[in-house]
Amino acid sequence: MTSQPSSSPPSPPHDSPPSGLQAGLKNRHLSMIAIGGVIGAGLFVGSSSGIRTAGPGILLSYALVGTLVVLVMRMLGEMSAANPTSGSFSAHADRALGRWAGFSIGWLYWFFWVVVLAVEATAGATILEGWVPAVPQWAWALIVMMVLTATNLVSVGSYGEFEFWFAGIKVVAISAFVIIGGLAVFGVLPGVDSDKAGLGNLTDHGGFLPNGPGAILTGVLLVVFSFMGSEIATLAAGESEDPQRAVTKSTNSIIWRVGVFYLGSIFVVVTLVPWNDPSIKEKGSYVAALDSLGIAHAGQLMNFIVLTSVLSCLNSGLYTASRMAFSLGQRGDAPRAFARTTSRGVPLAAIVASVVFGFVAVFFNYKFPDSVFLFLVNSSGAVALFVWLVICFSQLRMRKIIERESPEKLVVRMWLYPYLTWATAALIVFVLGYMLTDTEHDGRETVLLSLLVAAVVLAIAVVRQKKTGRGSAVVSGGRGTYAVNGVDGIDDGDDVNDVVKVG
Repeated sequence: MTSQPSSSPPSPPHDSPPSGLQAGLKNRHLSMIAIGGVIGAGLFVGSSSGIRTAGPGILLSYALVGTLVVLVMRMLGEMSAANPTSGSFSAHADRALGRWAGFSIGWLYWFFWVVVLAVEATAGATILEGWVPAVPQWAWALIVMMVLTATNLVSVGSYGEFEFWFAGIKVVAISAFVIIGGLAVFGVLPGVDSDKAGLGNLTDHGGFLPNGPGAILTGVLLVVFSFMGSEIATLAAGESEDPQRAVTKSTNSIIWRVGVFYLGSIFVVVTLVPWNDPSIKEKGSYVAALDSLGIAHAGQLMNFIVLTSVLSCLNSGLYTASRMAFSLGQRGDAPRAFARTTSRGVPLAAIVASVVFGFVAVFFNYKFPDSVFLFLVNSSGAVALFVWLVICFSQLRMRKIIERESPEKLVVRMWLYPYLTWATAALIVFVLGYMLTDTEHDGRETVLLSLLVAAVVLAIAVVRQKKTGRGSAVVSGGRGTYAVNGVDGIDDGDDVNDVVKVG
């Protein structure tokens, strides 16, 4: 079921190996990437402000965002299981909505992760400087970035191995926290002050919603971005041994991952320690909870866990940014050099470009933390919600295309399609709208600056599309390269003939 495109598709770069990206990720790598990807450093360091704002009601905030993530990942899983590709949602948007959509969301997502590189490198450097003061913070940031860059440059397998152990430490730590904390909450663990810890903390200090129902939505704004990273498994699947199986497995497990690691651990925190206990603000929510259990050196233990999460996020951020840049290069939406791979299947130029921007952002963080770097952070802050919204609209169209062309590939299906998809999109729009009313936590500034950057990228995409006119994009998958033709680069009114295998 193929046809010749209306114009010759751009051929893969001549010095790339025939296979491009290689299947260097083992099933155990993908499993741990999927599990650990949903546990960001933001869970450990960002939950304190949410608890102080919403009280025990922060559980509803996490439940609301967790449900949103589960639904969005279900949609992404449906599309990615049918067509595993290094570009993930950007490549899906490219075909479903148009070249402008794939271009815009791909570059915004790349921008988000390279800024995250700087944020996480600085956070990790702060912890390491506390342990080894003789080495300045900027040097630690440089060392961390260089080590993880070298890891990613060796092979995708080395990235997977590092991430397997980083994520493994996070998973073991938070699982142990939930189990031990749960035993303490229900009075099974000896040596815990039963007058201070217990289910009574959910209602005894001003009620379950001490600051009113509105605090739930404010809590949503404070925790929503700690969930970013759930989609990494769908990008990595293109370099796995069995992409469809990897995507299906990670999609089906998202519910228990969010339930255990987010809702489970936050439940333990707010039942072990009263939400208004000063120690939550002074030490952080998880350190305060560990202290209440009488665990020695709780602060340093949590610093180690946070450092592991930071290194995991850095490692995954560099991988994710480079693969998105690679996919953009394959589709002609980025310099062609980004699509070239080494003999080991590593997109060298895409990795180097991402690291260079990350280093520049680190420099801005040290030289202009309250101006240039603050702008970078705020202007990328709402990208997560933009990505989720694009996934919703892409899935609405892609479901029809897949059903018509390859219904056997619908091994993962979005529930209650299309009604739940529309409801999810509406909820995301509502959250963005509510952020515009939030001045206390910089919600309005984050949305406005993110919209400004998005508008600039979108304008570039539209101008570029008008200049190129009718043409072809190249969508890279884990097992081949596909040329996509149409008036707008994607849709020529005949979806069956839009994708033609060329390599």
